[in-house]
Amino acid sequence: MTTKIAVSLPDHLVDEARDAVATGRVASVSAYVAEAMTEKSRRLTLAEVLDEMDAELGAPDEDARARAERALDALGR
Repeated sequence: MTTKIAVSLPDHLVDEARDAVATGRVASVSAYVAEAMTEKSRRLTLAEVLDEMDAELGAPDEDARARAERALDALGR
């Protein structure tokens, strides 16, 4: 089952979708939007991933945070 809806999108996103159709990467703009929405709905946010890690492993202690800070500093953050 599908439902037809109307949405407003920024011009550059519409251009990207139309380009995907023109180059044969997708069958239609609707298919492009459906694929993008499906991917978005399946992806965990970074916060969710970190929350899951904290639940499984426990939150990082001060020593772990300090090591992370040093590693980031070494990378030139």
